[in-house]
Amino acid sequence: MQVPFEWWIGRRYVRSKSGNRFVSLISAISMLGIAIAVAVLIVVLSVVNGFEQELRLRLLAMSAHAMVESPDGRLAHWRARLADAAGHPEVTGAAPYVQGRGLLVSGEALSGVELRGIDPALEPGVSGIGDLLQAGDLDALEPGSFGILLGNELARHLGAAPGDKVTVALAEGTVTPFGVIPRTKRFTVQGVYRVGMYEFDRRLAFINLEDAQRLFRTGDAVTGIRLAVADMYRAPAIVRQVALGFDAPVVVADWTRQHVNFFRSIQITKSILFVILLLVVAVAAFNIVSTLVMVVKDKQSDIAILRTAGARPSSILGIFVTQGTIIGLVGTLAGLVLGVALAANLEPVVAFMEAAFGIKFLAADVYFISDLPADVRAGDVARICAIAFFLALLATLYPAWQGARTLPAEALRYE
Repeated sequence: MQVPFEWWIGRRYVRSKSGNRFVSLISAISMLGIAIAVAVLIVVLSVVNGFEQELRLRLLAMSAHAMVESPDGRLAHWRARLADAAGHPEVTGAAPYVQGRGLLVSGEALSGVELRGIDPALEPGVSGIGDLLQAGDLDALEPGSFGILLGNELARHLGAAPGDKVTVALAEGTVTPFGVIPRTKRFTVQGVYRVGMYEFDRRLAFINLEDAQRLFRTGDAVTGIRLAVADMYRAPAIVRQVALGFDAPVVVADWTRQHVNFFRSIQITKSILFVILLLVVAVAAFNIVSTLVMVVKDKQSDIAILRTAGARPSSILGIFVTQGTIIGLVGTLAGLVLGVALAANLEPVVAFMEAAFGIKFLAADVYFISDLPADVRAGDVARICAIAFFLALLATLYPAWQGARTLPAEALRYE
């Protein structure tokens, strides 16, 4: 197949092997600029996507998809209601819980804590706490044993390990002739878990459901019932259907309401980052303008000879559009490969840099998670590459048009 001479000449201008190699150098610099800009944008958006995905998974691993609670925090006759909820065709798990707050004391260390009473047999159906244990076992939370599971950050703060004793103090005191005395109870640390989110690892502890009922004096009542559903995105509708089957007023909540601000802020951040970094891509793409302007100036005599030989202005336009297109395409593809490779291997790269420079990119007490995940999404990558290539193509039009307007007599006057 015969190759159009516009394409052949434009390709030769990109990689000149003789004469003025400066043209090839500035073409390579333009390609490198686009490649770096595209790679940075892919990596940054992949990190934001990974952060959102990890946040959702870790939140749902501890918070369940939906909850049904009593307005006064004491849900009576909960066993029948638990059976009704579990019988819903779209509910995959249901478990009761008792929620309360207290103060954990171990030696001279103390910390406020959210205490959650759970049923060890039913809890794995609505959360992943059993899979997150670094030490101990969920079944160790037997009724009457007053065992407790601590997050790793909380255990580190208290200096507590499995087998140690900690004291739980409640704000609700006991009235005596000597005044109000805070209620306290000694618990044995039965295990340590790690979610990777400071919010949970530092502030949440698990105890047995019956122990929690005794501790908070709720009698046989519970705070509510937590649900896991087959389709997490239908949780709001499903929990309402479950609540309508109860014979008493209840309060419903789901994961979209509890953490909506987290996910909304991530989406806003992603949009802002995309626009800001897209400007970097635009700057890199419009470097092609200066590159092609210099090429047009350098190739004035070539343009004049081609025009004298019968080449039309459209052919001259095609030569420089071809050169700019090759620069944009090669730069975009190189950025695609580099960006996807970095995003796919981001955690090992970050771990190496942290070990080499002695720094920590994500402090657990500042950010929601302590890891730096990345989720490369084909839609984002395609959009980035398409926009980068379009901007590169757009940047070729003006210098190519200038080259097409070159008059042979003017170009050869001083030759």
